[in-house]
Amino acid sequence: MRQLETITKLKKIFPRISTRGFYDLYSGTTINHDSYHLYPKKEFERMIGSKEITIIVHGLRNNSSGALAKFVIAKRRLTKLGYKHPVIGYSYDSNTSGAQYISYALQALYTGITIANKNGRNLAKFVIDFKRRSPNTNIRLVGHSLGAHVIQSTVKNLAKNAKNNGIIKAVYLFGGSIPADSFSPSNGSSMQKIISTKIRNYYSPYDDVLRLAHEWNWVIAPIGYKGAYGKTITKYAQTMVKPKNHRFVSYAKVLNSFP
Repeated sequence: MRQLETITKLKKIFPRISTRGFYDLYSGTTINHDSYHLYPKKEFERMIGSKEITIIVHGLRNNSSGALAKFVIAKRRLTKLGYKHPVIGYSYDSNTSGAQYISYALQALYTGITIANKNGRNLAKFVIDFKRRSPNTNIRLVGHSLGAHVIQSTVKNLAKNAKNNGIIKAVYLFGGSIPADSFSPSNGSSMQKIISTKIRNYYSPYDDVLRLAHEWNWVIAPIGYKGAYGKTITKYAQTMVKPKNHRFVSYAKVLNSFP
């Protein structure tokens, strides 16, 4: 009961960009064509004119409460590391149907990737809208696991307009499930243009979830497993870490500095 009351309270006060209910959890089909919803709106009004904000994008198998828990973990860790700027959650339909069952897990993963990629349009729209109202605010994006797909898609959507070059200050990936060649000179050109300073990839050869996904050919060479291979764009850098497991809280614990 106390945990439920805590979650209810946090939902009222923790700033979130949400597209919950926008996509079908079984097929990934779009069912709501709105751009995004903001909760609570007054918190976002207070952020106008901020020096910077950081947006946290969660991974697969997170309902709204699970996502909120990840945002709180991120906020606490960044605060402990001395970060004093607003931390925002990006909550989307990653709790795809059947993800908890091994017989349906692959289909659930592919649906999750579909939904994550579609969310790139939504998050890109928020970035553009926010920067229009607060042009001097730096925006940092942090993605865990499937959240890397959301961020990659966001950047690709922003790259459709040259006016968006440099609109994102920096990107940080933890246990990312996008391919290891995502930041090659040919594949990462959008990132090179849209990100103004750096892309930091925290990867772990000890991540059992990504290892199995790679070995079972569910995700080919995820960048969060053994990092990027071959030549990369100049703004990309990577750090090997040793989290206890694939969970976001484990990656948060091995983060020693930010930004």
